[in-house]
Amino acid sequence: MRESEIIALFFARDEAALTSVQEDYGAYCSTIARNILADQEDVKECVNDTWLKAWETIPPNKPQSLLAYLGRITRNHAINMVRNQNRQKRAGNKYTVALDELGEAAAAADDNRELEGIGTSKLAEIINEFLEQLPKEKRIIFVRRYFYMDAVADIAASNGLTESSVKVSLMRMRRQLGRKLKEYRFI
Repeated sequence: MRESEIIALFFARDEAALTSVQEDYGAYCSTIARNILADQEDVKECVNDTWLKAWETIPPNKPQSLLAYLGRITRNHAINMVRNQNRQKRAGNKYTVALDELGEAAAAADDNRELEGIGTSKLAEIINEFLEQLPKEKRIIFVRRYFYMDAVADIAASNGLTESSVKVSLMRMRRQLGRKLKEYRFI
């Protein structure tokens, strides 16, 4: 079923929309959740919560890309689940490893002093501007690592690269992002 037809089902409040998204986007959303969450039951819960959130937010929202919309909901919910779990047990996982890597970029901006008080939308704008300047191949590597939380080995395999070259590319991009963040003064 096409995205526009599924969105029309949501607007009609037809429960067939939920069946359609589960069939068409279930594997995609499960992969996103699995890349962030360790437990399969958490993955299932996250994906089910994605369908609920989509049901609650469409309408009034009318996403241009249902795939991206559902992916964002899944990712945000999975990250929130990890945050809640980490509050309880303070354990590390590949989500925190990826964010620690990105922390290097923030550290390059004078130990975050320039970043204090920056709004989420402004930070997103800066990161989007940074990503627009990257070649497509580098942008794919960056997004797969820090948005989808894919493992370096998976990124390397799917792009025909060595793990070493992916790690070096990520390191260089983090440094570039750090320099970009340093350009902005938010105090």
